[in-house]
Amino acid sequence: MKDYRNLVVWRSSHELALKIYTLTANFPKHELFGQTGQIRRAAASIPANIAERCGRFGDAELKRFVNIALGSACELDYHALLATDLGYWSADNGRRLAADILVLRRMLGSFIKRLK
Repeated sequence: MKDYRNLVVWRSSHELALKIYTLTANFPKHELFGQTGQIRRAAASIPANIAERCGRFGDAELKRFVNIALGSACELDYHALLATDLGYWSADNGRRLAADILVLRRMLGSFIKRLK
Protein backbone atom coordinates (compact mmCIF):
# COMPACT_ATOMS: atom_id res chain seq x y z
CA MET A 1 0.00 0.00 0.00
CA LYS A 2 1.38 3.41 -1.01
CA ASP A 3 0.77 6.83 0.50
CA TYR A 4 -0.94 8.71 -2.33
CA ARG A 5 0.14 12.03 -0.78
CA ASN A 6 3.71 11.26 -1.90
CA LEU A 7 2.72 11.06 -5.59
CA VAL A 8 3.43 14.24 -7.57
CA VAL A 9 0.50 13.52 -9.87
CA TRP A 10 -1.85 13.26 -6.88
CA ARG A 11 -0.58 16.55 -5.38
CA SER A 12 -1.02 18.31 -8.73
CA SER A 13 -4.55 16.97 -9.15
CA HIS A 14 -5.45 17.92 -5.57
CA GLU A 15 -4.19 21.49 -6.12
CA LEU A 16 -6.25 21.69 -9.31
CA ALA A 17 -9.36 20.47 -7.46
CA LEU A 18 -8.85 23.15 -4.81
CA LYS A 19 -8.50 25.79 -7.53
CA ILE A 20 -11.73 24.58 -9.17
CA TYR A 21 -13.63 24.77 -5.88
CA THR A 22 -12.44 28.35 -5.36
CA LEU A 23 -13.28 29.44 -8.90
CA THR A 24 -16.74 27.85 -8.88
CA ALA A 25 -17.72 29.53 -5.60
CA ASN A 26 -18.93 32.52 -7.64
CA PHE A 27 -20.94 30.57 -10.21
CA PRO A 28 -24.63 31.51 -10.47
CA LYS A 29 -26.81 29.96 -7.78
CA HIS A 30 -29.03 28.34 -10.42
CA GLU A 31 -25.98 26.27 -11.48
CA LEU A 32 -25.42 24.75 -8.02
CA PHE A 33 -26.72 21.34 -9.12
CA GLY A 34 -25.70 21.81 -12.75
CA GLN A 35 -22.38 23.13 -13.96
CA THR A 36 -21.01 23.84 -10.45
CA GLY A 37 -21.65 20.28 -9.28
CA GLN A 38 -20.41 18.68 -12.49
CA ILE A 39 -17.13 20.57 -12.66
CA ARG A 40 -16.43 19.99 -8.97
CA ARG A 41 -17.16 16.26 -9.22
CA ALA A 42 -14.91 15.90 -12.25
CA ALA A 43 -12.08 17.79 -10.53
CA ALA A 44 -12.38 15.87 -7.24
CA SER A 45 -12.63 12.54 -9.06
CA ILE A 46 -9.05 12.79 -10.34
CA PRO A 47 -7.19 12.76 -7.00
CA ALA A 48 -9.90 10.56 -5.43
CA ASN A 49 -9.31 7.79 -7.97
CA ILE A 50 -5.56 7.93 -7.42
CA ALA A 51 -6.07 7.81 -3.64
CA GLU A 52 -8.54 4.92 -3.90
CA ARG A 53 -6.06 2.86 -5.87
CA CYS A 54 -3.37 3.36 -3.26
CA GLY A 55 -5.53 1.36 -0.86
CA ARG A 56 -5.22 -1.64 -3.18
CA PHE A 57 -2.36 -3.69 -4.55
CA GLY A 58 -0.89 -4.32 -7.99
CA ASP A 59 0.03 -2.30 -11.06
CA ALA A 60 -3.01 -3.55 -12.98
CA GLU A 61 -5.29 -1.91 -10.41
CA LEU A 62 -3.18 1.25 -10.46
CA LYS A 63 -3.33 1.47 -14.24
CA ARG A 64 -7.12 1.06 -14.21
CA PHE A 65 -7.68 3.80 -11.64
CA VAL A 66 -5.23 6.20 -13.29
CA ASN A 67 -7.09 5.63 -16.57
CA ILE A 68 -10.32 6.58 -14.81
CA ALA A 69 -8.59 9.69 -13.43
CA LEU A 70 -7.45 10.57 -16.96
CA GLY A 71 -11.04 10.30 -18.18
CA SER A 72 -12.13 12.65 -15.40
CA ALA A 73 -9.39 15.10 -16.43
CA CYS A 74 -10.74 15.09 -19.98
CA GLU A 75 -14.26 15.67 -18.65
CA LEU A 76 -12.93 18.54 -16.51
CA ASP A 77 -11.29 20.06 -19.58
CA TYR A 78 -14.67 20.24 -21.31
CA HIS A 79 -16.48 21.65 -18.28
CA ALA A 80 -13.79 24.34 -17.92
CA LEU A 81 -14.30 25.28 -21.58
CA LEU A 82 -18.07 25.37 -21.07
CA ALA A 83 -17.75 27.55 -17.97
CA THR A 84 -15.52 29.94 -19.91
CA ASP A 85 -17.93 30.10 -22.85
CA LEU A 86 -20.85 30.69 -20.47
CA GLY A 87 -18.93 33.59 -18.91
CA TYR A 88 -18.85 32.02 -15.45
CA TRP A 89 -15.19 32.97 -15.15
CA SER A 90 -12.82 35.10 -17.16
CA ALA A 91 -11.18 34.00 -20.39
CA ASP A 92 -7.82 34.33 -18.59
CA ASN A 93 -8.95 31.90 -15.90
CA GLY A 94 -10.20 29.57 -18.62
CA ARG A 95 -6.85 29.65 -20.43
CA ARG A 96 -4.88 29.07 -17.22
CA LEU A 97 -7.12 26.16 -16.25
CA ALA A 98 -6.88 24.64 -19.72
CA ALA A 99 -3.08 24.79 -19.46
CA ASP A 100 -3.12 23.27 -15.95
CA ILE A 101 -5.46 20.50 -17.06
CA LEU A 102 -3.28 19.74 -20.10
CA VAL A 103 -0.20 19.41 -17.88
CA LEU A 104 -2.10 17.09 -15.56
CA ARG A 105 -3.41 14.98 -18.46
CA ARG A 106 0.15 14.59 -19.72
CA MET A 107 1.33 13.58 -16.25
CA LEU A 108 -1.42 10.98 -16.00
CA GLY A 109 -0.62 9.68 -19.51
CA SER A 110 3.07 9.36 -18.68
CA PHE A 111 2.22 7.55 -15.46
CA ILE A 112 0.03 5.08 -17.38
CA LYS A 113 2.80 4.44 -19.94
CA ARG A 114 5.28 3.65 -17.16
CA LEU A 115 2.87 1.02 -15.86
CA LYS A 116 2.78 -0.94 -19.14
